[in-house]
Amino acid sequence: MNIGELARLTGCSARSIRHYEKAGLVTSHRRSNGYRDFDAEAVPQVMQVARMIRLGFSLEEISTFPPCMLRRVTTSICPDALAAHRERLAEVDRQLFDLARLRERLLEALNANAPPPLNPSQQGRNA
Repeated sequence: MNIGELARLTGCSARSIRHYEKAGLVTSHRRSNGYRDFDAEAVPQVMQVARMIRLGFSLEEISTFPPCMLRRVTTSICPDALAAHRERLAEVDRQLFDLARLRERLLEALNANAPPPLNPSQQGRNA
């Protein structure tokens, strides 16, 4: 199948598919006219790569996953890739913790620099 058909079947752009191919995550053969020709197995591969990107993995990380991760169209995780998913979750947890600390520091800075509240007698004069 050509790249346009693969894009239609997977919901991914042709540009993304070319990017996945360049990273070695999907393969194609060249037709006599030079156009890419993808096998049917490219459909689940592209869908899985897109799914893993949505989970926050980079193409470099995905390229280290075992082959079982690219052969299945499912939301289940193959046993060989569980560790990578756990590591990614731990990283997300660290980022959430760091963001919560940053939020607290920002709130403290804002509160420290907030103008004092008006007392009821001043509110009527400033309106």
